[in-house]
Amino acid sequence: MPTKANSPETKKRTAKFSDMLLQVTTDLAKTKSLDEALETLVKITTSTIGAERGTIFLNDSSTGELYSRIAQGSFRREIRIMNSKGVAGWVFSHNEGAIIPDAYKDDRFNKAVDVRTGFRTKSILCAPLRTVNGEKIGVSQILNKIDGEFTQDDLELLEAMTEQAAIAIQGNIIVEQVEAARKQELEFLDVVSQVASELELTPLLQKIISTISTMLDCERATLFINDEKTNELYTEVGEGLDEKSIIRFPNHLGIAGTVFTSAKPVNIPHAYADLRFNPSFDKQTGFFTRSILCMPVLNKEGKTIGVSQVLNKRGGSFNQEDEKRLAAFTSQISMGIENAKLFDDVQNQKNYSESILSSMHDAVITIDENKMIRTCNPAGLKVLKIPNLTDVLNTSLIDLLGSENSWLTNKLESVDEQEEFLDATLLIQGEKLSVNVSTTPLIGQKNESMGVMIMIEDISSEKRMKSTMSRYMDPELADQLMNAGESDDVMGGKQSTASVLFSDVRSFTTITEELGAQGTVKLLNDYFTIMVDCITDEGGMLDKFIGDAMMCIFGTPIPHEDDPDRAVRAAIRMMTDLKVFNDKRAAEGKMPIDHGMGVNTDSIVSGNIGSPKRMDYTVIGDGVNLAARIESACKQYGAHILISEFTYKAVKATYRTRQVDYVIVKGKTEPVGVFEVLDFHDDDSYPNMIEALGNFNDGYRAWNDGKWDQAIKLFNSVKKINPEDKAAQLYLDRCDYMKKNPPKKDWDGVWVMTSK
Repeated sequence: MPTKANSPETKKRTAKFSDMLLQVTTDLAKTKSLDEALETLVKITTSTIGAERGTIFLNDSSTGELYSRIAQGSFRREIRIMNSKGVAGWVFSHNEGAIIPDAYKDDRFNKAVDVRTGFRTKSILCAPLRTVNGEKIGVSQILNKIDGEFTQDDLELLEAMTEQAAIAIQGNIIVEQVEAARKQELEFLDVVSQVASELELTPLLQKIISTISTMLDCERATLFINDEKTNELYTEVGEGLDEKSIIRFPNHLGIAGTVFTSAKPVNIPHAYADLRFNPSFDKQTGFFTRSILCMPVLNKEGKTIGVSQVLNKRGGSFNQEDEKRLAAFTSQISMGIENAKLFDDVQNQKNYSESILSSMHDAVITIDENKMIRTCNPAGLKVLKIPNLTDVLNTSLIDLLGSENSWLTNKLESVDEQEEFLDATLLIQGEKLSVNVSTTPLIGQKNESMGVMIMIEDISSEKRMKSTMSRYMDPELADQLMNAGESDDVMGGKQSTASVLFSDVRSFTTITEELGAQGTVKLLNDYFTIMVDCITDEGGMLDKFIGDAMMCIFGTPIPHEDDPDRAVRAAIRMMTDLKVFNDKRAAEGKMPIDHGMGVNTDSIVSGNIGSPKRMDYTVIGDGVNLAARIESACKQYGAHILISEFTYKAVKATYRTRQVDYVIVKGKTEPVGVFEVLDFHDDDSYPNMIEALGNFNDGYRAWNDGKWDQAIKLFNSVKKINPEDKAAQLYLDRCDYMKKNPPKKDWDGVWVMTSK
């Protein structure tokens, strides 16, 4: 009677088992990649044992993780777990299979996997994936047997199938690793070749950083270059950094500084456990640094020229293989970095030189030994009246200048080793230019002649400036300014203290209606001729005419110690000369003209202001605005000359004045004292002025003290002396108003002006 081992059923099952293993070998032999082999094994195991889903986990020895490359069903993703966690980790670490009839009752099962995938795990069959030599390379796991429960026979069958498939899988793993290494080697060689051909530093660094990130599979990479001038490490590019970020720090600080100074690599698996790590950058950026590998970049002489730093190896920490690869890579790229730095320095020097030439006001033109133009700065194009640089390069200077400028082209024929200076006239497209010309020979390293450099200074505008300035200020002042050689500085803009005088003709609309256009223009020309003389005789400058108004400056461009006095004296003379002018007009039966003036002494900004096509030398600032406001207030007080408290305090001489207000002018927040100057009056225009001034000043003090009745009495006495005193009438009206509307707070005498 046959034994059980030799029974027909046993032989039949053994034959079926052998056929199945042979089929596994055959099917896997047909696969062309690791992913295809894993997918084939999953299909065979799940269909043979009768399960819903299967997964093959392979071990990553570099990270201590199990990872799945494929999963049956609709989900195709990589899942990584520690090779000691979960059911798969337990099977791998214990090197024995496991049968779990109810997954949720087993402590080894990780429920989070179901949460991520949406799959409901009921039962598990798991076996180690071993080679015939017993080497563990992963785990085979199938889930949810369709009929019944997983048995010991199922486990033995799964172990047999995985062992049979291990050879093919391991072979595919080796092939994939070889392909990956080959691909990385090709990428390595490609980048090294690109480094050899790339001369611009920023694109070179971008290529290097991108390659390092891919090669080491890290989240961030940075290449720091040492700046020998400042002893700083700096970078302008980095994987994961803002494109415009520029990082600089002393080359001895932090982990990068340690690596730079020691010229030795540093591999830190846990950054926050290392005292050299500075977490402030993480706080600024929100990035979390886990692991760091930092490698010195050495040139062929062994000098450290920079540091490469990579952060956060994906899947774990940086290992020795990463160190070797990064060291090999940095040794290959160091020469390219030095070449790019040298090119960058040369390019910066070239840009620096071009910037200097572009910013020069003088024309700079270089010609070679054949008298062909090689370089020309923007000022040169302007002098030659050439719109585009391409229109002048490689053209003959002799042909460009023509026979009318033969004096210069002839001079170039005899330029020796000495620089020469000429004061002459150039004729460019029919326009005469007054120029200063200097010629300098260009000598090469071997003392050979390389051509001539020509510098042309256009002084036409300087000559015109002198003529123009004499129309705005005293000619002697214009000469002083021009001869001092300060015009460029002064005209370019400066801040100083000056006195600003505004004057404005009263009732100008009535004048224009009565005289008409031609009569009005003639009147203004006669009037301005007299007034400008008053300004220039005191050393002031006419800034501009504003319709029927004038704006004048005392203190710029040439300052004087008594500029406030000069401004006040000019205003007084403008009133006395206006009276003479009006007397003459009255004798001719013509209507008189009246004006008001405001003077303020304050800080102002002066210089050429405008567009490149139209510029004016003028002054701006709050000091100018306040002078205009004070001039406008003349009508309110019936005054002709008003000065600010700043001018009042600055004058050195004694003038007949009275304070007419302490007011907040429109557009200002702080009150300003306003004083009226009355020195231009005589007994006819203001009889008993001294007595009236005394009563007015006493009345103004009573107004400030809030003594309305006493102030009214004093202002009335002023009105008895001079019924035309508008300021006294103004304060009588104000006192009457304050009596009816007493101030709610402490009275400080400040009046808010509601109009300009």
